[in-house]
Amino acid sequence: MYWVELLYAGVVFAVVFAIGFLVRRALTRVIRHWAERTESKIDDVIIESIRQPIIFWFLVGGVYAAMGLISVPPQFVGVIDRALLVLLILSIAWTVANVAGGVVKYYGGRIGAAIQVTSLGQVIARLAILSLAVLIVLAELGIEITPLVASLGIGALAIALALQDTLANFFSGFYILAEKSIRVGDFISIEGVGEGTVVDIGWRTTKIQTLPRNLLIIPNKKLAESIVTNYDLPQSELSLSTTIGVSYDEDPDKVEQILLDEATKATKELPGANPNFTPLIRFAPAEYSLNFTVIWGASSIRERGQLTHLMNKRLVKRLREEGIEIPFPVRTLYIRREEGRARRRSAHRAEGKGNAQKG
Repeated sequence: MYWVELLYAGVVFAVVFAIGFLVRRALTRVIRHWAERTESKIDDVIIESIRQPIIFWFLVGGVYAAMGLISVPPQFVGVIDRALLVLLILSIAWTVANVAGGVVKYYGGRIGAAIQVTSLGQVIARLAILSLAVLIVLAELGIEITPLVASLGIGALAIALALQDTLANFFSGFYILAEKSIRVGDFISIEGVGEGTVVDIGWRTTKIQTLPRNLLIIPNKKLAESIVTNYDLPQSELSLSTTIGVSYDEDPDKVEQILLDEATKATKELPGANPNFTPLIRFAPAEYSLNFTVIWGASSIRERGQLTHLMNKRLVKRLREEGIEIPFPVRTLYIRREEGRARRRSAHRAEGKGNAQKG
């Protein structure tokens, strides 16, 4: 009887579905036990990627097993089998795509991959696998790809024109990733925009965290067209400088030696300074002082503010200890006494009137 078949099919479906829960629980426990003994992140990626699909796979398997116990019209058997196969292929592809995205996230930077560890890099990795899955599904359904692509050409062109700004940002982000001129974690300065650390390069925008801990969001197209200074390429070490002036009465050689000695000590003691960089002194007379520019090294641009602050204090204290005068800005002012000039003009006018009357 038909209801008996339905009962048997329901029991089989429930058993297969329950086995799916048990398999997922056992597999998750085994992988977690393995993960505790390793420092690798790939096990965490696998756990998160297969947690939900396992249930779906057994759900599809339960439906397939149950269909064998039910009298289904022949014209629907092939349709149901293909539908289940398509769902299975897409779910496996989605799982593999998530694993690929996790691999890019955790290992892309370590192995120097062309696709950086960004949200755009993860999207590209997922799209590549899902596109392959779609091609497999189309082939399984007997659909020819070439005519389909030709028929969609005009529609794709219209969509591209409507989304040209979005596509421009997407391909600009891909270009930035491929060129590797800007990477996640780099400290960059964008002309006319600002500076900060690159947090993420997405499919539409790039996020930059500024020094005041604000988030600067700039479209990829604008970033690709801007003049950008990357302080972490080709290396993160850089030179910093500060200028300090002394009185014209001081001996330049003595002042140079004092500043050089203090700067050398500071680069070995200040955190973030580059001890391998030998400080330099550059001398130039100015309007009211003898100016000395002290150049020293830093390990990163991120240390710029604190290092400059500490170095300036040390240099000023050392000069004061050595009795070197640090002058104030000097200006010479000429003051005209307008009141006296007005009286003299009045006297001249009165004298002129008197001479005129005598004449």
